[in-house]
Amino acid sequence: MKTLFDTYAIFQAGGKQYQAIPGKTLALEKCDGNAGDTISFSEVVMRKNGNSKFEFGQPFVKNATIKASIIKQTKGPKVVIFKFQRRKKVRTKTGHRQPMTVVRIESI
Repeated sequence: MKTLFDTYAIFQAGGKQYQAIPGKTLALEKCDGNAGDTISFSEVVMRKNGNSKFEFGQPFVKNATIKASIIKQTKGPKVVIFKFQRRKKVRTKTGHRQPMTVVRIESI
């Protein structure tokens, strides 16, 4: 019986690690490209093929690439930064939205 997690991989992009499952949608750090473009990730840390076939890289698995298509370029949720000094009438409120890329994993 084939389950959902028979084939998956852990890859690195933008200094963070993500789990790639074919058909899964991920929000990554900003990547170059427009909606509809295809990108590939070669920094695969771990890959599973079949029921008990695991490949671990030192640091990356050789000849392993993950292909994904860009769905959209967007921004993440707003992070509010509020600085305050008591009894000094000093208040600073700023915000930040991190740019991110939404991708769909096509193949491992």
